[in-house]
Amino acid sequence: MRAGVREFLIGPFPRQAVMDTLANIKEMLDKKPVVHESTNQVFSFLPSKAGVGASTTAANVCAAMARQPDSRVLLSDFDLSSGMLRFMLKLTNEHSVPDAIERLRDMDENLWPQLVTAIRGMDVLHAGRLNPNLRIDPTHIGQLVEFMRRMYSVLCFDHSGNLERYSLELMQESKRIILVCTAEIPSLHLAREKMAFLKELGLSARVSVVLNRMHKKPLFAKPQVEDVLGMPVVRVFPNDYQAVNQSVQEGKLIDPSSDLGKSFAEFAAQLLDLPTGKAEPSKHRFLEMFRTASPLASPVRD
Repeated sequence: MRAGVREFLIGPFPRQAVMDTLANIKEMLDKKPVVHESTNQVFSFLPSKAGVGASTTAANVCAAMARQPDSRVLLSDFDLSSGMLRFMLKLTNEHSVPDAIERLRDMDENLWPQLVTAIRGMDVLHAGRLNPNLRIDPTHIGQLVEFMRRMYSVLCFDHSGNLERYSLELMQESKRIILVCTAEIPSLHLAREKMAFLKELGLSARVSVVLNRMHKKPLFAKPQVEDVLGMPVVRVFPNDYQAVNQSVQEGKLIDPSSDLGKSFAEFAAQLLDLPTGKAEPSKHRFLEMFRTASPLASPVRD
């Protein structure tokens, strides 16, 4: 009774008693509907290829979001084949994404804090240990994300880039898909291939391209990259190997006062404000390097 139970039935259940109980419950719900807050601030970080720095970008952008007033941010590592967040942030919690999936039926506000680790104002759920035999039912992803939406104001997912079925389910749940690439031919080629694939799934409008590890005198400039991908680059992150390597060695995030840290913070605010950009033209000769016979290799235009 203290917990709010007002109806009690004993079997066998008479039809009229059941109908009366349901009518009473409906009347109470009509007077006071159950309301759950559910955030729509969901972001997926997708690498064009392995090693472009998508995990570093995701961790530091999410940490910058967590510094915003009244924010509650969750960063989840869904690179289940080779997730780096556990190593990068020196996490000791043995619980991981597979544990969260396995315990979905029991999931509540009391169990959840045991699965995540609090770092710099955000919660982190890592991918766990290497397990090539691990399989995730994509249907469970929606249930897990629904729970996460109620618990946090911002959700960030770090992907492997292999476009697994569960990864595609997460991107379907995402407001923005951050495609991280570098100004190198292999990275740009795969970025364009993934853009074409995401367009087939109807997700291209959600994609925002960021250019990582940009040198002061790059081989390919931002306008050239935009012309290859057929869409604007919304953010360019400077190359700072020393700061990134030091942060990994220490298990910390990039110093927010550094140039790279400030750039992450600016992008975090940019994402939350949903800005747009415009592509610039580039030289035809540069595009010739990306010509292939496959229709998927042609520039993607929305």
